[in-house]
Amino acid sequence: MADFLDAIKQPNSAAEHTDHVRAGNISDEVAISVANVSKVYKLYDRNRDRLKEALHLGRNIHCREHFALDNVSFDVYKGETVGIIGTNGSGKSTILKIITGVLSPTSGELNISGRISALLELGAGFNMEFTGIENIYLNGTMLGFSEKEIDDRLESILEFADIGDFVYQKVKTYSSGMFVRLAFAVAINIDPEILIVDEALSVGDVFFQNKCYRKFEDFKKQGKTILFVSHDLGSISKYCDRVILLERGHKIGEGDAKTIIDMYKKVLVGQLDSTMSEAGPGSDEKGSMWKDLMQLNPNVDAYGSGLAEFVDYCAYDNSGTITNTIIKGDEFTVKVKIKFYETIQDPIFALSFKNMQGTEITGTNTMFEKITTGTPHAGDTYIVTFTQNMSLQGGEYLISLGCVGYREGSFTVYHRLYDVFNLTVISSKNTTGFYDMNSVVTVRSEDEDAVQKP
Repeated sequence: MADFLDAIKQPNSAAEHTDHVRAGNISDEVAISVANVSKVYKLYDRNRDRLKEALHLGRNIHCREHFALDNVSFDVYKGETVGIIGTNGSGKSTILKIITGVLSPTSGELNISGRISALLELGAGFNMEFTGIENIYLNGTMLGFSEKEIDDRLESILEFADIGDFVYQKVKTYSSGMFVRLAFAVAINIDPEILIVDEALSVGDVFFQNKCYRKFEDFKKQGKTILFVSHDLGSISKYCDRVILLERGHKIGEGDAKTIIDMYKKVLVGQLDSTMSEAGPGSDEKGSMWKDLMQLNPNVDAYGSGLAEFVDYCAYDNSGTITNTIIKGDEFTVKVKIKFYETIQDPIFALSFKNMQGTEITGTNTMFEKITTGTPHAGDTYIVTFTQNMSLQGGEYLISLGCVGYREGSFTVYHRLYDVFNLTVISSKNTTGFYDMNSVVTVRSEDEDAVQKP
């Protein structure tokens, strides 16, 4: 194995390069210091312009500058777990690649104090012609470890990956699941001082994902410094001491998880700088439709008799913000506007929730709730609100709306919208099943119980 390591080790390994470009003064309390970092890419209208600039030929070269990051600054303190969230293209992965040395910043300063392990593009350094064992040593060497240090960690890596004798086969023969298990096991078991995670905790099957999260929680309990990027806002809320919000390369927010997630929800629907009126969503001060502020299903299944129509709809949280994202335990409202084209007696308005597998989880309607809806006439518009606490587990749900009733003795669907939009439920505590019973749990000794019995 020593000959193998000598053959693959390069004088400028990733670890050595990272230490070199990040030399600098940094506070004893700061693990990662990002100061005024920008990353600029040049976008060329024509490929020949790119070639001309590379060869320093000609002056009429047309290109545009794209700021993947623009003057971003933040510190991560030792022992902190800091989350980074933002929409696609906001610069999250770019800043992680700069911190880990994969990319160089165009300007700004970056200082790191501690050994980094990065869960970014799992298995990016694997050689498909090498066996699993050889790739363990290859990756470990690239991360700056000696052969003895890798030997000391080998058993824990193999136990965590749990791919059996396949570790002695060439990686090109692995299934995708086996590949990411081994890659994750290598990255997570080198005992880093700083862990960088980019959407890497949900790899493999559900049991391996559980193992990944347990390891992540162990790192947090050990006081490791963790920088965590994820679209899973539930995990961000549960694990992070502080959260940074990026948008189009700019840092637009930093603070506690709840505050920044609320900001992010407004970013998603373009409402960050707007305020809701006292009338709540749908006041139409700007003449916009509620649904224009929602992420909608472009392939919604819509049908009906045409006698009535859902002309607008949305969900809004307990702060009055129209959003597709609801915090578990918070009150929220689904609001709809229905226009009638003929006189209809006692229409029934319905709301239902399905999971991503299509199973109907829960729902209600005005008939179940014993609400009299009256007789709307042609040209009338009704507004219906369904307000409730969110007790569903964290995850994704699909919302369906219905306006039905009995016309001349026959059940009639006036308008129905299946899976019209989704709701993302953010949870820092999930229980078993579809919904949380919100149980109050007490634990005490038998002696205490005897004293405290009523």
